[in-house]
Amino acid sequence: MELRGLVLFDIDGVIRDVSESYHLALQKTVNQYCDWQPSNRDIDSLKAEGCWNNDWDASLELIKRHIESNKLSIALPQKENLIKSFSDFYFGGDPNGDPLQWGGLIKNEPLLVDQTLFQKLTDQKIGWGFVSGAEPPSAKFILECRLALKNPPLLAMGDVPDKPDPTGLIKLSRKLLSKDLGPNTVPIGYIGDTVADVLTIQRAREEIPTQKFLSFAVVPPHLHKPENSSFKMIYERQLKEAGADILLQSTKDILNYLFIDE
Repeated sequence: MELRGLVLFDIDGVIRDVSESYHLALQKTVNQYCDWQPSNRDIDSLKAEGCWNNDWDASLELIKRHIESNKLSIALPQKENLIKSFSDFYFGGDPNGDPLQWGGLIKNEPLLVDQTLFQKLTDQKIGWGFVSGAEPPSAKFILECRLALKNPPLLAMGDVPDKPDPTGLIKLSRKLLSKDLGPNTVPIGYIGDTVADVLTIQRAREEIPTQKFLSFAVVPPHLHKPENSSFKMIYERQLKEAGADILLQSTKDILNYLFIDE
């Protein structure tokens, strides 16, 4: 089947709501080491800088900034210790073990899409896959167990450099299209919820200027709550200023933009 286009998805905030899982694990991890729990707005503001896609690094940076701004006599944790703390909160068990034995915050992740979205894309001759900074066990759990997708095309943490480096986006695009990217290749869209995701498309354009790339940005679910409306507007502006081509109100809205081959 000849494809009309390709859409790649981030996972956190796009496929699943992580406000009560990854975000909460980050908050609890930071609190464990400096007795301060950042708010969702603190996390969103940090990620708006465009270079904190990795939640372990984001946790460490928030701890560092809190220590410095409050002139605390606290040593930064070793990264390996921080990762273990984060994993204990998030997985609540062996990340590489049986998901049925996990008891952590990963259990608190509402799905933002269902399997039919991907079938509809396939029916419209739109290829799809996933480029995510999530840990592979977490990403595979949501895609294979929760969404029941069979062998979904995926590049996750550790497979390629962290976003906004475009290596993963370009690598998976080439694999799924079975060709080099350029002027004679169908358009490629990427759906993400952070400035780093938008910048990934910008950098892909710099690397392959003859390929048509499109940045679709969606605001994380927790910002859709009425009490967060003002911050949602700020967040949307930051995504647009970073270069997002189209703002979606939900991931499913991508189905309204299947003109990407035009």
